Amino acid sequence: MFCVETIQAYGLRSLGIGERLLPRDNFTLCDQFVLIGSGMLWNVYFGVLALLTGFFLATAVALGKGSRNIVLRKSSEWFIFVFRGSPLFIQFFFAYFLFLNLKGVSPVFASFTSAWLGALVVLFLNTAAYSGEIFYGALRSIPKGDVEAADAYGFSGWSRFRRIIWPTMLRLAWPAYTNEAIFLFHATTLVFFSGFPAWQQRGDALYYANYFADKTFNPFVPYPILAGYFILLTLAVISVYGLINRRLNRHLPHEVRRKLRLRPNLIR
Repeated sequence: MFCVETIQAYGLRSLGIGERLLPRDNFTLCDQFVLIGSGMLWNVYFGVLALLTGFFLATAVALGKGSRNIVLRKSSEWFIFVFRGSPLFIQFFFAYFLFLNLKGVSPVFASFTSAWLGALVVLFLNTAAYSGEIFYGALRSIPKGDVEAADAYGFSGWSRFRRIIWPTMLRLAWPAYTNEAIFLFHATTLVFFSGFPAWQQRGDALYYANYFADKTFNPFVPYPILAGYFILLTLAVISVYGLINRRLNRHLPHEVRRKLRLRPNLIR
């Protein structure tokens, strides 16, 4: 089978489009590149949606932790503590069995036992907790002079937060937040190896890499391919977040702008 035919057959297989049966023998490099690349669609899906939704919850959590209201402050602190204090892999397991039990109570929770929704909820809450702590640290680091200047110009309440505090918080937090985004995409490989099943073998990139490693007894081909895809994904994240970082720091002199530094977390 030519590579073009392989792409047509398996390019969107992880979404249920194309050949239903996986290749059983005579695995070619094209087979492995295409199927692992197909699985990457799920990793991108989980990462992008979790980041987009988690960003707003993280902002709320950071503000809650810095609030004078003891209920908001303690709720935010415990939320961050629980999701930062427990391994993400265990969170997937607990969430799956929780949704499985809730499914017996109400059919509304049936979709949550599927990876596309249940795992997304876990990643959303997890990244919100980590990002919330990052944003809180940036919130504490805002120069008092900026706030005093806002007061002097008559800004107060929502207008002061929207035009002074929030942009400054993002500018200070963005380098660390970029690293969180990179790690979140890497963490998506845990989804189909935790508790959420891969329905009809529609797994992510690691699922297919593991399939080829088991069938060929040679992990030194599919796993480097998987690593290569994630390196490309990491470069894409750095590029996009770098453009946003440049936008956030556009008012500063070039020599004092905060530059992105890649500091990957070895242990979550």
